[in-house]
Amino acid sequence: METEALKQVESLALKKHKIYKQSVVRYMLRSILASMFIGFGVIVAFRTGSFFYLEHSPLTYPMAAITFGAAIILISYGGGDLFTGNTFYYTYAALRKKLRWLEVVKLWVTSYIGNLIGAAFFAGFIFLTGLFASPDINGFLLNVVQHKMEAPTSQLFFRAILCNWLVCMAFFVPMFMKENGAKMFAMMLFVFCFFISGYEHSIANMCTFAIALVVDHPAEISMAGVLHNLVPVTLGNLIGGAGLMGFMYYIVNKPFLDEEDREDGKSLK
Repeated sequence: METEALKQVESLALKKHKIYKQSVVRYMLRSILASMFIGFGVIVAFRTGSFFYLEHSPLTYPMAAITFGAAIILISYGGGDLFTGNTFYYTYAALRKKLRWLEVVKLWVTSYIGNLIGAAFFAGFIFLTGLFASPDINGFLLNVVQHKMEAPTSQLFFRAILCNWLVCMAFFVPMFMKENGAKMFAMMLFVFCFFISGYEHSIANMCTFAIALVVDHPAEISMAGVLHNLVPVTLGNLIGGAGLMGFMYYIVNKPFLDEEDREDGKSLK
């Protein structure tokens, strides 16, 4: 059953909360790191995809999706704190009465703000490098960003639900595994699935949009477009992680969890 992995989810949530209680600044710095790690994945994915995009190759998206998987490895092993994963961890811990819901909301808001700051900082670094100044390189990125900003709100919302369902699974499934190689493969496989499917990830979008805004871009790419995308995508990610992961796994495993609590001489508050 999933109960052993869920114990790790609960433990991870409590460790993150402990960091937050010790220092909000340190917690936010971890959130900043996470979105900068995603920024590395964005750069690798869109630079790789741009070579195929220029040739109108059908391999454009598959190659970008494969290389974007580097981001989740950096976050998992580099110690970043990602809002989208936290929607799962903290919801589950709150349902288990290990965290208060007010604390959960504070943790979500802090990690989201940190992720946003990290995306802005990373975009600044990329601007200073000049690596995306050429139309030969940034054409693929700008094309994707424009489509994301023009997509209907309802579609963005449901794409985001499915996205974070997969992303949370990318962190959850490897908890069953012991070998680092197997864990990395599983993580990259799930990330490939969400990227190639065209789903929407709020933090990845933050990084992509921030880079698009600091390079020479068409008028269709704007702050209004950023808000049009990020608002429904953030809400969709929240529902995907909190509802389809945190709430769902709590409900389907509750009888087993209650039994284990009784055996340990504990009871849910």
